[in-house]
Amino acid sequence: MPRASAKPMTEAEIEALAGLDLAALRSLWEDRIGPAPKLRSPELLRHLLAWRLQVEAFGDLDRETRRRLATRGPVEAEGRQFGIGAILRRDWQGQRIEVVVETGGFRWEGQMFPSLSAVARAATGTRWNGPRFFGLRAEEAAA
Repeated sequence: MPRASAKPMTEAEIEALAGLDLAALRSLWEDRIGPAPKLRSPELLRHLLAWRLQVEAFGDLDRETRRRLATRGPVEAEGRQFGIGAILRRDWQGQRIEVVVETGGFRWEGQMFPSLSAVARAATGTRWNGPRFFGLRAEEAAA
């Protein structure tokens, strides 16, 4: 049974994570949980750490919830929700990149790709978050 003050303390701890950089997040993880994961994304580490703090305070998911999550199947690639035949466009360095959503993935220049990130990497030659590259995440739209 969680302690009576667990919720307010957890909320304060989670809010405090927003002001921490990667090194501070790793240090906190090591103090509270053990060896920190080798992530380079402060945002992802922040989310994982928030989850772990909540588990400490309130307990993990129950058996039924875990079972239901496991039966949901694989996560569909972002961009697929637009439906088969949808066209995603991006102008990048004077080149128009058009991707068609298909049953098996994403088609660009006659070739199939499993994800938008794979398309963005092939089109630009550098690693990109595909949904961000194609402007599907407005708060993090690519420059």
